[in-house]
Amino acid sequence: MKSYKKHKGRLAPVWPLISLALAAGMPGLAQAQSPALSTAIDSVPSQAVALTQDGRPAEAYKLLAPLTKSRAGDPDFDYALGLAAADSGRPAEAILAFQRVLARQPGNGRARAELARAYAMAGDVDTARREFDTVVGDPTIPDPVRQRVTSIISSLDRNIAGGGSSLTGYFEAGVGYDSNINTATAETSLVIPLFAGLGPATLSGSATEADDVYGQLVGGISVQHGFDRQNRVFGSLLGSAKMNSDTSVFDTGTLTGTAGWAHSFADRSVGSLSVQALGFWLDTEQYRTSVGGTAQYTTAFHGGALSASVQYFDLRYPGDALRDGERLAVGLTFASRTGVIALQYGGERVANPAGRHFANDFGGVSLALEYPIWREVTAVSTVSGEIRNYGAADPLFLVRRDDGQIDASFGLRIPLAAAGRAKLTLRPQLTYTKNNSNIALYEYDRVTASVSVRAEF
Repeated sequence: MKSYKKHKGRLAPVWPLISLALAAGMPGLAQAQSPALSTAIDSVPSQAVALTQDGRPAEAYKLLAPLTKSRAGDPDFDYALGLAAADSGRPAEAILAFQRVLARQPGNGRARAELARAYAMAGDVDTARREFDTVVGDPTIPDPVRQRVTSIISSLDRNIAGGGSSLTGYFEAGVGYDSNINTATAETSLVIPLFAGLGPATLSGSATEADDVYGQLVGGISVQHGFDRQNRVFGSLLGSAKMNSDTSVFDTGTLTGTAGWAHSFADRSVGSLSVQALGFWLDTEQYRTSVGGTAQYTTAFHGGALSASVQYFDLRYPGDALRDGERLAVGLTFASRTGVIALQYGGERVANPAGRHFANDFGGVSLALEYPIWREVTAVSTVSGEIRNYGAADPLFLVRRDDGQIDASFGLRIPLAAAGRAKLTLRPQLTYTKNNSNIALYEYDRVTASVSVRAEF
């Protein structure tokens, strides 16, 4: 068998387009049964094809796999097995199955086209292109299908040459309610040990929690360019603005710029290096800037991808130099089709020893899930936890600060009618944050409820 591992990685996403185009152009090619199945000795292959056609390829594969040793070599069985294997994410087995069909039936254009699709799924676009060339040369293929396959070949050629350039972006506008816009304690008085002799101190103004209605704008644009099948550069610019209805002093804004390079290896793993600059504004005044970079390595396998990363940032606080320092973090992330779990550990250090009470070590875990709940409506839920241990005693409270924070959110993505080339979704969301601390001033909880419309292009 020809190697199907060659040139995997960023080229693999080509295959869904191929599958859709073929199925649309040749009824029965990707989803319906082959003509030979109508004369099958038993109903197992046709049952499997029906399951695949019904969107249940894993069940079809489970039905056929135990029979492979006794039925391999039967074109009807192998064709059904190839479809089930391809559509359930097993391109290597699909390749073997379709090759057995063609060994017995060299003129089976549908099996050859499915074989090309399986090669594209595996990332071997060179072999996929050669197989599609054969399909184009088949005189029995209808002209509409030939035109579609020619278009697919052009797409493969672009990927072989590096994929060219792409530009994507989004814009989101929404309104919401925030129960604690300043992330402050709900206490109205507390004892400060340094001034304990004066009795409890009364908290007011920005020192205690305040709620408000807000409007929010979020947007971003991303660009990437492939120089060849293994190397590409990418960049993005993301920004947000949150404007409170009554308390503008807590209005916030962010701006993030990223530029980087990624290299795809033959085993489908990807390494990348990027630099990033972030700005955070509070009431139109710059509150913090950070400049740094990330090194990341991602390896993909059946059912998901595992990433390891290292981040470093130089932190600057205009007007509060005591907090200037650096941040170093390492992370490990596993992503599947429906969820992401991430672990992170690191620390922040300050340049001035007088500010050591701002330095901290942190560790956290987060889980995000996406799942359909009704028709095209998708639910998105996240939960995360982080602990922070600070480097020195707080100068007012005379103890080292220890925090534990929990965040949770639940939202929906509801598709709306498209506007031109933009895909529109309605996004209601509810979030909750609870920060526990051994210092009462830093203990708070927060609830936000929002609804927004997002346009992606």
